[in-house]
Amino acid sequence: MWPSHSLALAAFWSLATVGFYLCARAIYRRWPRWWLSPLVVTPAVLLILALALHTGYGDYIRGTHWIVMMLGPATVAFAIPIYEQRHVIARHWPVLVIGVIIGSGTAMATAWAMASALGLSDLLRLSLLPRSMSTPFAMAVAGDIGGSPDLTTVFVLLTGICGAALGELMLNWLPLRSSLARGALLGMGAHAAGTAKAREIGQEEGSIAGLVMVLAGLVNVLAAPILAYGLKAAS
Repeated sequence: MWPSHSLALAAFWSLATVGFYLCARAIYRRWPRWWLSPLVVTPAVLLILALALHTGYGDYIRGTHWIVMMLGPATVAFAIPIYEQRHVIARHWPVLVIGVIIGSGTAMATAWAMASALGLSDLLRLSLLPRSMSTPFAMAVAGDIGGSPDLTTVFVLLTGICGAALGELMLNWLPLRSSLARGALLGMGAHAAGTAKAREIGQEEGSIAGLVMVLAGLVNVLAAPILAYGLKAAS
């Protein structure tokens, strides 16, 4: 019989999540294909396991909430490569700031427009708005504007997976020669997943991607109250 004790559930799903991730990462290092990325393989395997065990999302998230809480401190770790590449950032900070503002505005505008065109509910539309930033920032923004942080986490994950895969293809098609352009493309379009992909390309690309990801999160968190007020006024 499946154990119902909360501690047992927490231990099981925590170990399953970490274990599947480590296995997926080992596979990805051996065969670096986007469909073998830990961000693709781990959720897929966990979903299959949850369906087989008839486990709901609520039970899973209660057992792994501590992992979500660690995303904030993990994001702070991006400060190390950013500091190492501070001379590059000092030369190009105006372009980076303008790009982050335009990129964030475009991401939210297109998410809102597409969700409205598809006739999605207000909850889904508000949860989709912060999809183009890292999870800790996105969850905070979703809560401020009336969306669902849990739904936003799913949308962030999907955006990161698709953005990293498409970003890698775009780098082969677009004439982007500078590390600044390549890193900014992946950091803005696919946040943490894009930053990981950028680090595979080069140290400088990874640092720029990390900086863009953090800047995008800060810009959106600061703009969230204004955005929430505007949306409420419009409705």
